[in-house]
Amino acid sequence: MKISRRRVLQGGAIAATAPLFQITSAGLLIDAANAQTAPADTRWRHGLSLFGDIKYPAGFKHFDYVNPDAPKGGIIRQIANGTFDSFNVAVAGVKGNIAAGVNQIYDTLTVPSLDEISTEYGLLAEAVSYPDDFSSAIYRLRAEAKWHDGKPVTPEDVIFSLDAFKTHNPRMSGYYLHVVKAEKVGDRDVKFTFDGPGNRELPQIVGQLVVLPKHWWEGTDEQGRKRDIGTTTLEKPLGCGAYRIKDFVPGRSISYERVPEYWGSKLNVNIGQDNFAELRFEYFRDSIVAIEAFKADQVDYRAENSAKNWATAYDFPAVKDNRVLLEEFETRNSGIMQAFAFNIRRDKFKDARLRRAFNMAFDFEEMNKQIFFGQYTRIKSYFEGTELASSGLPQGAELAILETVRAKVPPEVFTTEYTNPVNGAADAVRNNLREAVRLMKEAGYEVRDRKMTNVKTGEALNVEFLSYDPNGERYVLFYKPSLERLGVGVTARTVDDAQYENRLRQWDFDIITGLWPESLSPGNEQRYFWGSQAADQAGSRNYIGIKDKAVDTLIERVIFAKNRDDLVAATKALDRVLLWNHFVVPQWTYNKQRLARWDRFGRPPQLPKYGASAFPTVWWYDVDKATRIGRRS
Repeated sequence: MKISRRRVLQGGAIAATAPLFQITSAGLLIDAANAQTAPADTRWRHGLSLFGDIKYPAGFKHFDYVNPDAPKGGIIRQIANGTFDSFNVAVAGVKGNIAAGVNQIYDTLTVPSLDEISTEYGLLAEAVSYPDDFSSAIYRLRAEAKWHDGKPVTPEDVIFSLDAFKTHNPRMSGYYLHVVKAEKVGDRDVKFTFDGPGNRELPQIVGQLVVLPKHWWEGTDEQGRKRDIGTTTLEKPLGCGAYRIKDFVPGRSISYERVPEYWGSKLNVNIGQDNFAELRFEYFRDSIVAIEAFKADQVDYRAENSAKNWATAYDFPAVKDNRVLLEEFETRNSGIMQAFAFNIRRDKFKDARLRRAFNMAFDFEEMNKQIFFGQYTRIKSYFEGTELASSGLPQGAELAILETVRAKVPPEVFTTEYTNPVNGAADAVRNNLREAVRLMKEAGYEVRDRKMTNVKTGEALNVEFLSYDPNGERYVLFYKPSLERLGVGVTARTVDDAQYENRLRQWDFDIITGLWPESLSPGNEQRYFWGSQAADQAGSRNYIGIKDKAVDTLIERVIFAKNRDDLVAATKALDRVLLWNHFVVPQWTYNKQRLARWDRFGRPPQLPKYGASAFPTVWWYDVDKATRIGRRS
């Protein structure tokens, strides 16, 4: 299950027989006309949890981690990278570059709780119901839910939105692959039908759907031109969320203003959030320039992902006198795989032994010492940082699952614990490079005229590392000499955002830095990370091009897990098979969020367990602090 900006719905059972209105045992007021559309044994729920109980009862006042009395007002200026040329979220990641923050103008059917695992409560939807076999789900929209033009949010909008994402967005098409139909079954009820029973995640993930206004997208713009949901646009779209677009300069900046008449401002899931009067994003194409803008107080905060910058870039007067604060927040809600990812659609990367050789040549230990200030640890799992990460040898339920695909996976899966090679010392480096040469020889290569050469074709092995961030060049250039000692020709190429996205969509690359964040409850998103069907879908996150029957089988075991123990075992099995195929050279991670901010903001005394800093979601503009350090409100 992926993490979305807004997320729902385990309550009590009701009988749909009351003549005028009925109060469910979940505390929901439901009109009789809608209630009569549902079966008599329908159980309406105010909250959903993938596995286990939910924390907040029906009618709860607000989440525990917010300040319900947080002041409203002020501007928060944020950093965005690259550029933008579209507001159409339906084609995000496929066409154009979507503007930062644009999801703020929309609501989803459900919203996540940040102090629970995979648990959600109603936003646009007031209730949800599904049968015991998880074969469908009915969502009931709130009667008060409105678009910014005053028109109600309807089941037709929900149906239109699902169709739009499945038609125009390969990533969402894969995510909702098993949702075969959405239909209106009541004035405010929409039913999602799935292609079979047992996929317990589906009733919940349809609640993450971003709902778009059908009437607006099927209308015409100010010039009388018909709008097209399948193309990019810089026309300000109609939304229903807490914010709307205020103004923008294409590719340079965009700001959002809080909607005074926002329909959901008093909902319990929104109390204490959406506290800023304006959200502003300033675009930067270079991270160094962005840091200098932060130092000059042109933006309010920076989430720092560079160990070098964190160690060296924030030594300036405002830090010393505490006008700028540096703070780290532990990440508990997700794991990650970040790695040099091979495009195995290309013949030169098809042999796993060659890919393993690249890992042998990667001297992480020295790199960590010299350019990362020793802050990182090496990633050794696709679910690094979670209980889902495999370790040791498979046993118990995990081993039983792996036995079903034994003939289709590398034998080491059963006999050897996966580890990354350890370098750092001169002897270790020499030994690992010798092993890399041996692996390359087994894969059909030998050194000719100091170049690693394919024995059959006579073609020298040359690779290009593609990136959009100039910062990435330094660690590629650190890696380069080790590969060149093996006779591999290495080029580091940095292109702009638009060119990078286009090359990814066309699978036109050798090696990129791939990033796959993982929630604590993985599910249907695994298909478009590693599934065979996604390998040929432009815009999917199967950058590697994996088409592996065992991987597909294990993905289905993850998705159709019947309980938490089954999910953990299936995920560990999937992790182990991915690792032993050597699809990537794992990079590094740091389990804390680094945040530098000007001290003009307040926050609740207890931040959510699974939200890291939750900045700026539950924070607010503090006028007294801002006055002390100097700056407009």
